[in-house]
Parts: sequence; structure tokens; C-alpha cells
Amino acid sequence: MEEDFLWAILGLALVIVELLSGTFYLLMLGIAAFGAAFAAWIGQPFGVQSVVAAVIAAAGCYGVHIYRAKNAKGQMMPLDAGQPASFEAWLDQGAGRARVRYRGAPWDAEVEGTDAGNPVPEPGATVYVIAAHGNTLKVSTRRPA
Repeated sequence: MEEDFLWAILGLALVIVELLSGTFYLLMLGIAAFGAAFAAWIGQPFGVQSVVAAVIAAAGCYGVHIYRAKNAKGQMMPLDAGQPASFEAWLDQGAGRARVRYRGAPWDAEVEGTDAGNPVPEPGATVYVIAAHGNTLKVSTRRPA
């Protein structure tokens, strides 16, 4: 099979997988594979094809990263933001790690703002969810704005 056809198949596969993930990074890699397919089609050796793919991939992924960083503030707040949770116990008070009950289930939590003059939560106190990262909540004693 010819190299340009293989690069094109790889690019198409990456674009299809991107449609399932929605991150845009795989789209950039797919476009890079199409660029390498073009380089192969015009007769460039494999080394040049690889460099073309690497440069397009790096530039595309960097562009997606910059775009996401610029627009992070304009994105919708997390659905859990501002919701109350019940403080249960400290796991490591020095590191700000605790256990809270949220939506009827126990969660690991990172308590923010305990060193800035905010009250240190005690068992039974109400804390507010700032964000959820995987199975860890970021919480604060103050309700987010």
C-alpha cells in the first residue's frame, strides 16, 4: 500500500475518533496526518512526511491549547458550583484534604481558603462546591459568586 494512502487512512481514523471525544486535539492530529499524506502524494520521502506531520500537529495542538486558555473564563460554570455539601471530617488539615457528604454520598474534597482568614470548617458545617475534578470536590466555606 502506498504511503499517502496510509497517512490518509490514519487521518480519517483520527478525525472519526475526534468526533467521539470532542477535544479538538485529535482533529489537529488528523489534519497533520492529512498534511503528511499530501507530502507523500507529491513524492517526498518518509522523513519529510514525518516532519510535516509533527510540525502541523505541534502547531495545531498549541493553537487549541491557546484558544482554550483564552476562553476558559467565558465557559459555563460547573453545574455543581455553589451547591452545599456537609463537612464530615479532615483527612489532612495541613494539606486541606477533607471528607464531605454531597448528594447523599461521601466525597474526598480539597478545602480552599482556610488560610486566608476564612473560618475552618468543623464536622457538620456547610461548605460550598466550587468545582469537581474527577472524584474530588473543591469546596469553600464561602458560597461562590
